[in-house]
Amino acid sequence: MKKLGLLLLLGLFLAGCGGASKSEFWQHSTMYKNWDHMNFSMTGYKNPTAETANASQSQGWWGEEIPYIPAQ
Repeated sequence: MKKLGLLLLLGLFLAGCGGASKSEFWQHSTMYKNWDHMNFSMTGYKNPTAETANASQSQGWWGEEIPYIPAQ
């Protein structure tokens, strides 16, 4: 009975990993755009400055902008 339970848990775990592998998160090579982005995300977000805003804009830290179009 224990073996059946362990096999069931293993199967559920592998199914979850398979589903997660298709998510958009895993399609990117890194989580952060560069070291400046990582540094800001870890510590700089508490006190943002105009300099960090300019860096995020010029380096494209936050990905593509998708315009919001309200439903008609």
